[in-house]
Amino acid sequence: MASIDIRHPHSLPPAHARQRVQEVAEILAQRFGVRSDWDGDILEFNGAGVEGHLALLPGELHFSAQLGFLLAAMQGPIEKEVRRVLSERFY
Repeated sequence: MASIDIRHPHSLPPAHARQRVQEVAEILAQRFGVRSDWDGDILEFNGAGVEGHLALLPGELHFSAQLGFLLAAMQGPIEKEVRRVLSERFY
């Protein structure tokens, strides 16, 4: 099983950052077919071959995902896309 672990800084107020995390969740749902639910300031997600979370921390986002066998082969492109989306939404 492959994993992705990304820490990305941000300087947004909590409410604005949460809105942006929700936007990222919608993009993940569209592109990778994952479902997500909030648990406090942690957005937990799962789908076919992937599960993880996106934690909203003061000044930082923590994206962590475990990829199943089939998605493990695409770890590099998936990680690159997640980093791109985070950079666009959290500058």
